[in-house]
Amino acid sequence: MSTGELVTVDPLDLKFLLELNKQISSSLKLTNNTNNHVGYKVKTTNPKKYCVRPNTGVVLPRSTCEITVTMQAQKEAPPDMQCRDKFLLQSVIAKPGATTKDITPEMFTKDSGNVVEECKLKVVYVSPTPSTSSNGLGGSRMQVDSLDKSSEVRALILKLTNEKNAAIEQSNRIRQELDLLRRGSNKSQGGGASLVFVIVVGLIGLILGYIIKK
Repeated sequence: MSTGELVTVDPLDLKFLLELNKQISSSLKLTNNTNNHVGYKVKTTNPKKYCVRPNTGVVLPRSTCEITVTMQAQKEAPPDMQCRDKFLLQSVIAKPGATTKDITPEMFTKDSGNVVEECKLKVVYVSPTPSTSSNGLGGSRMQVDSLDKSSEVRALILKLTNEKNAAIEQSNRIRQELDLLRRGSNKSQGGGASLVFVIVVGLIGLILGYIIKK
């Protein structure tokens, strides 16, 4: 982080996770430390390699804006993973109510008479981890395995749920039949349970025990 009289720039290192054949972006925040409108401009030593959006603009009083730097796709990585590219962020006090259209290159020259605040930024390459390597094979296999296991678990849960619901439904049906038999037995004469009723109750008990164990 760099804190000047006009603006605070964070971070000072533009870090890029270097992946070959892919555009990579890094961002920085620009905070206006004044009660004035502040105009800024971003320059780089390698303009063909980077795209800065917005590369010119205005930061409102006591507010923050974000600048995105996109590095073009690289075909090969440097042997030492070192980058010598540099950025320069210049800022000046702009007129009240200024917009991006009011910010001109002449405002940042010595002849303009403006006090130009400058902040230098450097580029840092970050090596990708094995799981985010350019071929992506390891990560893909892990994703496929994870999806397969997840599908198996869902199928097993669905099967068990269906079996549980079927067992509960059958158990409720047996209880209803048992209640009917008991009411019929109470109405019967002779003062005791018939032999048929005893046999039916025994069979129902065996079925319920089998269902519960299952």
